[in-house]
Amino acid sequence: MSLRLSTVILPYRRWHEGGRSAWQRAEQLGFHTGYTYDHLSWRSFRDGPWFGAVPTLTAAAAVTDRLRLGTLVTSPNFRHPVTLAKELISLDDISGGRVTLGIGAGGTGFDATALGQEPWTPRERADRFAEFVPLLDRLLTEDTVSYEGDFYAAHEARNIPGCVQRPRLPFAVAATGPRGLRLAARHGQAWVTTGDPKLYENGTPEQSIQAIRGQVEKLADACAVLGRDASGLDKILLTGFTPDRGRPLQSLDAFVDFAGRHLELGFTEIVVHWPIPDSDFAADEKVFEQIAMEAPAQLS
Repeated sequence: MSLRLSTVILPYRRWHEGGRSAWQRAEQLGFHTGYTYDHLSWRSFRDGPWFGAVPTLTAAAAVTDRLRLGTLVTSPNFRHPVTLAKELISLDDISGGRVTLGIGAGGTGFDATALGQEPWTPRERADRFAEFVPLLDRLLTEDTVSYEGDFYAAHEARNIPGCVQRPRLPFAVAATGPRGLRLAARHGQAWVTTGDPKLYENGTPEQSIQAIRGQVEKLADACAVLGRDASGLDKILLTGFTPDRGRPLQSLDAFVDFAGRHLELGFTEIVVHWPIPDSDFAADEKVFEQIAMEAPAQLS
């Protein structure tokens, strides 16, 4: 099994001051997909520049030809399925069918309260996600959709001509709990994990591997209930949130070792953050580019 290598380019730079060049360089380096975060603001970047995901990806589509584009991840925190579907169909059209939607239940960060609401409980986030994903699936595959749910509604929502990718653009569902894994098994073309967040501060890389192995096994169980072969579901690891932190980007050998251990768990795609100086994602750009150009061949 070969491993695809992708990158996350955070939308913190003005387009004409480094934003555009990063996306073009990602394509030149051979990354499979260039993702960005779909947040209104995020962690330590909250009080600095931060741009919208869909406009950024639209601009990236216009200056690249082969690079796939996507979100890691979109959530219901400030999105509605009807308006999101229209934006995604437009983005898929502009990019010529190069879009993957990373989608998750959302968290308790700034997005959770930016529209003036109280943060949702974990149960409510799961309830909304369970309604959000199937409705979005319908909106991206059917010309006209009407729906009345507990949290979302659509009244004769038109989505003509639909996605370039058929029957719709792929979903990469981020999930670790049982309800989210069932959504990934039913609606996902890929599954996304960042590992076990409880291990980030004091866990070891070995404990992380064991925890992720357990997640993969639970995903397989969820697929089996639906009669689906889990091997047909792409498995994506978004790095930077396991106990390894930035160590895999310190050298080509370190990355190949890290990625190889996850390849053995069945992962088909590893996502690394584009280097950002003076941040949690700081890395040597020359080493980063070496990894991009040479690691995939060593992991094939």
